[in-house]
Amino acid sequence: MQANRNGRQAGRPPDQRAKRGSRTGGSLAVALPMLVFATMAIVAVFGLVGVVGAFALYSQDLPPATDLEQIQFSTASTIYDRTGSVQLASFGGGQNRLPVTFDEIPPILMDATTAIEDKSFWTNTGVDPIGILSAALDSIRGDSRGASTITQQLVRQRLLDPDLVQDPGRTIERKVKEIIQSVRVTEAYPGEAGKQKIMTAYLNQNYYGNGTYGILAAAKGYFGVDNLHELTLGQVALLAALPQSPSSYDLVRNAVKAPDGTLYVPLNTGLPVVERRNYILDLLANDPDRRVLTGNQYGAQDFENAKSEPIILAPQDTQQALQQWLAPHFVWAVRDELAQKLCAGADTCPELERGGLKITTTLDWNMQQIAEKWVTAGVLLPHASDPQAFAQQIGVPFEPWMKKLAKLQVNNGALIAMDYQTGETLAYVGSAGYYRDDISSPKFQPQFDVLGDGWRQPGSAFKPFNYVTGINDGSMTAASMFMDVTTTFDNSGGYTPKDWDLLERGPVRMRTALQWSMNIPAVKALVLNGVSDVFLAAQNFGMTFQNDTPSAGLSLTLGTEVSHPRDVAESYATMANQGSYIGYTTILTIQDSSGKDLVPPYAPPAGKPAVSPQAAYVMTNILASNTDPKQNPIWGDFAIRGSDGTRRPATLKTGTTQDANDLVAYGYLPPPDDAGRSAGEYALVVGVWNGNSDGSPVLTPQNPVLSTDVAAPVWQGFSQEVSQGWAVTDFPRPDGIVEADVDAWSGGVPTQFTTQTYHEVFISGTQPTAPDSTKVGLQVVPDANGNDVLWVDGCAGTPTTNGFLSLANVDADHADWHAADAGWIARAQQGPGTPGGPDPNIPTKASFIFDPRNAPYGKSWGAPFPPTTNCQQAPPSPSPAPSLEASPTLEPSLEPTPTTEITPPPITPAPTEPPTAPPPPTEPPTPKPTPTEQPPPRTEPPTELPTPAPS
Repeated sequence: MQANRNGRQAGRPPDQRAKRGSRTGGSLAVALPMLVFATMAIVAVFGLVGVVGAFALYSQDLPPATDLEQIQFSTASTIYDRTGSVQLASFGGGQNRLPVTFDEIPPILMDATTAIEDKSFWTNTGVDPIGILSAALDSIRGDSRGASTITQQLVRQRLLDPDLVQDPGRTIERKVKEIIQSVRVTEAYPGEAGKQKIMTAYLNQNYYGNGTYGILAAAKGYFGVDNLHELTLGQVALLAALPQSPSSYDLVRNAVKAPDGTLYVPLNTGLPVVERRNYILDLLANDPDRRVLTGNQYGAQDFENAKSEPIILAPQDTQQALQQWLAPHFVWAVRDELAQKLCAGADTCPELERGGLKITTTLDWNMQQIAEKWVTAGVLLPHASDPQAFAQQIGVPFEPWMKKLAKLQVNNGALIAMDYQTGETLAYVGSAGYYRDDISSPKFQPQFDVLGDGWRQPGSAFKPFNYVTGINDGSMTAASMFMDVTTTFDNSGGYTPKDWDLLERGPVRMRTALQWSMNIPAVKALVLNGVSDVFLAAQNFGMTFQNDTPSAGLSLTLGTEVSHPRDVAESYATMANQGSYIGYTTILTIQDSSGKDLVPPYAPPAGKPAVSPQAAYVMTNILASNTDPKQNPIWGDFAIRGSDGTRRPATLKTGTTQDANDLVAYGYLPPPDDAGRSAGEYALVVGVWNGNSDGSPVLTPQNPVLSTDVAAPVWQGFSQEVSQGWAVTDFPRPDGIVEADVDAWSGGVPTQFTTQTYHEVFISGTQPTAPDSTKVGLQVVPDANGNDVLWVDGCAGTPTTNGFLSLANVDADHADWHAADAGWIARAQQGPGTPGGPDPNIPTKASFIFDPRNAPYGKSWGAPFPPTTNCQQAPPSPSPAPSLEASPTLEPSLEPTPTTEITPPPITPAPTEPPTAPPPPTEPPTPKPTPTEQPPPRTEPPTELPTPAPS
């Protein structure tokens, strides 16, 4: 018996697969032939014999239509790691198949099948010309979908040359022969008796998930019945639902375990397989024409009641699978890719069923074992009865973060590692403890593949793709200044995002804003870039989304649109690969029993630029500073070091969504040189996810948890161990990159009054060349006649000409931003810690710094605010209310220091401001999902914040 795919929840919908495929082949190229075929099929209604005659050439070498009833059994296919020496699994060969006769199939099961797969099955000629035409028109509109009848599906599985089915370059030929052969089959099996044979062959042929082939094996495997007539109405609809996507809809993989050990599929979590079941029941209830065999045997209420029928599964035996399968989540990912490569994406794939294949995969078995170890360390170890002993058992040091997790409700984790220069998947752990059956909780579903099937929020890990969009088009740089000021974005329905710690830091550069994962600058950058442009850019990097268009509004930049964690890791791989998208693969070679390659051996495809190499380098440079303790004392704790202790350059970005539904960490190492690659080094990108399988929150006010509590340590532990012994290299710099000093606050050209500078990298031509009066800057404040004046602090001491903070023109082209800046100035003039802001329910405080451990440029906003008195003039009348144009005197808490170039910026303490919670970057408002694998997309921007962690 082969391994079960227990607990797997919502997989990528079929339409998502079509959209990903459209990156390499336009839908129009498919749509036009489909339209031609549809036209011919319509003509076939009036002159079928003539149409077939016109395609006599295509009819040559087609096998006899009577071969339809032959069900082939063969040896199992075998899957190996990348070396070909470690057998991971064997499956297929039709070893789990129980054929049935037509009389053994209940009529309602056939009605349910035709209702969803082929409404006109009992009367059509093997093809549905109207359906083909409709699908062709949809393809022209960009919504590709299938239009195959039951007969066509069966023909593709049994009566076409496998080489033809597998070759994407012969799509037209395959479709023509499929249509011709379907007509021939209908002629060979005429009348009602013929249709019965076709239906029987179809139901005996299909793959239904969970390693079962044929309807009876599926019924027995899922529900424990030996007689199909024992099936309930709800079970019938479920079985009819499975052939569309048996891997994703697999009931065992979608199941959770009750405390008593019973496996069940939740009804109220929006699972696609449950929704498809209910859709089939509605079709049968509302359309009498779909009840060809049962007529009025069932009433509308019967179908309605079936929607509430609990989905209880038979016990599953995984012991034999335990001995056969290594890296089981990866094996299922390989099978999905095999269906894509061998059978044009069909989940029921004859080449897989025939068996006898040898598949050499991309998996590095040593790296896979390390990945499983560290995922276990972050999920199962903290809750063990003796965590220290368990740590010693699995071979990891017992560290404080593991001890802390014992009180937190983080119940699952996942990790993926890829080579970003080749797209090869090196390690793949879809959940912790695949074969653990001793833990009963919907929050821990070990067979659920979070990486490939989970719809999860990336949180702040999405922010780099927003910022790099502006860097790529030249509208932003790493030095671009944003006002980190709580703002109500009026043009977005009154959306008021806040930073995690409820502080407002005033002028910050992009680099600083991203290093410390500030939310407000990211939202402002999204406004400037455009939501649709950033959404498209993320797709170009490799992300897939549940929706065709963004639904999150400005919270998109905070990672509230759900995607698959594997796709987010793929997007980071694109960034690492100098902005060039190449996708990912799990397979190197596929050979038949004679050693013949069924598809060409894998070679990395030519990359498709998502952004320029220069833009990708600038973003990589920013993200790499996160693991440098000299620049980032919090995330710098996750530095990766070589075997001699030397810090290895590495990028890292974390994300924590509201209530910590999703805790993530993504990052990559520099690529190896030729010698390193020959020695077994990889261009490594690693993604880690932690949370609960059912999407429930893990954050509570009593026990807050952040990505730096679990996802980042797991990322670090894995990356550190697998790269031990590798040469320490740096990220390659492409041509077209220049360096320049900028003012540490404004990001502009330093002036005579600049007190701190930062040495920044730019795409050539985007570096600042002159002061920009629209940005915050250090300027001389003139007198009424426009002459420089001598300002004296308190009208005592030696007169000097000073620079002061000039904010008059900042954000002047955005009225809502400009008004918020004025409010912040009024608070900032009273000193750091002054509360206020536009949200009276959640006030925010003016602040110099992010964290007491980090004040690289001193406790300042770059200069004091300009005073309103000087000793050369009579004291002015009382100052008006604070505004951007006139500001009351504010004595800076720290006098400006002499100009100093900082590369990297030094760390200085900030004793005067009360300590704030040490925050890793979390994101504000992300929608709070219901306990389901696919949370509904947001329609409103989030407004609530996580409870800050205590210091």
